[in-house]
Amino acid sequence: MKLTSIDGGNAQPADTSAADLLVAQCLASAAQGEDSALYDLGVAFSTGSHGAPCDLIEAHKWFNLAATNGHEEAAWCRADVSDEMTAREIAEAQRRAREWLRSTARQAA
Repeated sequence: MKLTSIDGGNAQPADTSAADLLVAQCLASAAQGEDSALYDLGVAFSTGSHGAPCDLIEAHKWFNLAATNGHEEAAWCRADVSDEMTAREIAEAQRRAREWLRSTARQAA
């Protein structure tokens, strides 16, 4: 599943439940270790599209997780997002990424 922004990410779909479903499907795929879903979540949160609010901390978290798994474009996006964040916000994003890794490791066990 590929999430892309339309009109700079400002377009909102007519059916918000369908948009919420896209984010939910990406979250489920991300929990299964799908790198592209991690990247897609970063795109959704960085642009405020597909039912996700614009949240640079969450965007950084998802881009960071995808980049850690070798997704090159996610690494570039993480760097772009970082340019607009404070050091405290980046630290919070990294904390959230570590928590995500811990929670998915517990679920897999």
